[in-house]
Amino acid sequence: MASVSTGAPERAAPDVLRDAVAEASREALTGPGTGRRLLRGAARLAVAAGRRTVAVAVLAALWEALPRLGVLDPTFLSPLSEVLAAWRDLLLSGELLDHTQASLARALAGFALAIVLAIPLGLLIGWYEPLADLLNPVLELFRNTAALALLPVFVLVLGLGETSKISIILYACAWPILLNTIAGVKGVDPLLVKSARSMGLGPLRLFQKVILPAAVPTVFTGVRLGGAYSILVLVAAEMVGAKAGLGYLINYAQFNFRVPEMYAGILTISVLGLLFNQLLVRLERRFSTWRTS
Repeated sequence: MASVSTGAPERAAPDVLRDAVAEASREALTGPGTGRRLLRGAARLAVAAGRRTVAVAVLAALWEALPRLGVLDPTFLSPLSEVLAAWRDLLLSGELLDHTQASLARALAGFALAIVLAIPLGLLIGWYEPLADLLNPVLELFRNTAALALLPVFVLVLGLGETSKISIILYACAWPILLNTIAGVKGVDPLLVKSARSMGLGPLRLFQKVILPAAVPTVFTGVRLGGAYSILVLVAAEMVGAKAGLGYLINYAQFNFRVPEMYAGILTISVLGLLFNQLLVRLERRFSTWRTS
């Protein structure tokens, strides 16, 4: 005779577990200690943000106060408020935007060409010893030659146009990217290579699955250095024969003794370099998601 169940039907184990997790989540969000936890989290964020901005705030306060108090000559170092006013006027007139666009076009063109050329070459030099032995004397010769020392050569050979400016930025950016890529490939743990080979990986798969991922952090270090060099060399390149660009703006303002505008251009260059670096940091995190924090 079949037994008849008089109670409620039993619930499946996954349903019970899911309800328990949901109940625990509700208690965590609405429990009596939730407000305190949120306040502590907000306080930690505020303290971290304050630590990151306090040095900038002190620098800004000194920049404003020292010329006003006569400690520094305001003729040669304008107060920050006057610099910001000049920056606003340049922005509203559209002049700052035109110069920034010209500078970014040159910097990004040279930087992109450096990445396209230097990373594959660095991977080849780091991976193939015969190629490294062949090119090492040339690399040692040119790596110790400052890019700005060659600026007159680039101008003489390529002229005063855009080609010479982009080429000198390419030259300056290529070396940190190339050298760090070579170091990243050569610095891969030999045990990883031996383990991969023992598992039957061929040269192509070994390079794709082991060498390249392990070299990514060092490669991106070179890319970030190259990004910084693209901004630094850009200013010098635009001071020779340019008719637009932030370097031209700084040079023109200095010759005409428009000191606040000169500092406005310098401030813009600094902010662009900071934003460029932050973008590269985010890209590095995107391509290095496999790494443990």
